[in-house]
Amino acid sequence: MSEEKYLQNYKKTLFESPLLTVDAVLFTYHQGDLKVLLIERSNHPEKGKWALPGGFVDEKKDRSLEDTVIRILKQKTSVEPPYIEQLYTFGGPDRDKRGWSVTISYTALIAHQACRSHIETVSNVDWMNVARAEKMELAFDHQQILYRARERLRQKALYSIVPAYALPETFTLPELQRVHEVIIGKPLQKKSFRRRIEQANLLIDTGEKRSEGGRPAALYRMREKSGDYTFVRNLEQ
Repeated sequence: MSEEKYLQNYKKTLFESPLLTVDAVLFTYHQGDLKVLLIERSNHPEKGKWALPGGFVDEKKDRSLEDTVIRILKQKTSVEPPYIEQLYTFGGPDRDKRGWSVTISYTALIAHQACRSHIETVSNVDWMNVARAEKMELAFDHQQILYRARERLRQKALYSIVPAYALPETFTLPELQRVHEVIIGKPLQKKSFRRRIEQANLLIDTGEKRSEGGRPAALYRMREKSGDYTFVRNLEQ
């Protein structure tokens, strides 16, 4: 039998397969806090509990797993996050009451301003302070997913400027340092932080300034692919 003939007769429904979903841990930075997007589930299972945004892979619409997570996040926020990274694969017979399931989780970041107006119009979607979310009883194993995503982001904040994706397109150096400090969980030395950022040439000075209560501060934006850069030593050192 040829491969073509074999594939014509192959029926994938003859074999049991696990439920396949993606879940996204979408972070933002707002009012001095790191926040995560949560959805209040309106259907069983786990009805009424808060959960990470996620859903099933659509074989007709999605050409890749990243297509799936982008589609789901655009449905919830109306925009595509500028930063998305595959995090980890979780699977087992007990994580979902519907049966053996696998979810591919992603970490993503977005500026609060980019989707604020849309999210404010959706009743079952909200930005939660991460510290609060970590104490909630989330649906499925989403507490475990959130914890792993939080740790991944903390590591990214030590070695890169990935946290800048949670800021508006233009930002000041104090704002960039502050979002790093919030994610890392401790203050950074101002002169050292600025020197490391400037030496790496990761930002573009827009030529504009914004007053932050004192002397006007210069506004910057990220260079293309600056998020891929990793420092030789972490920013605490």
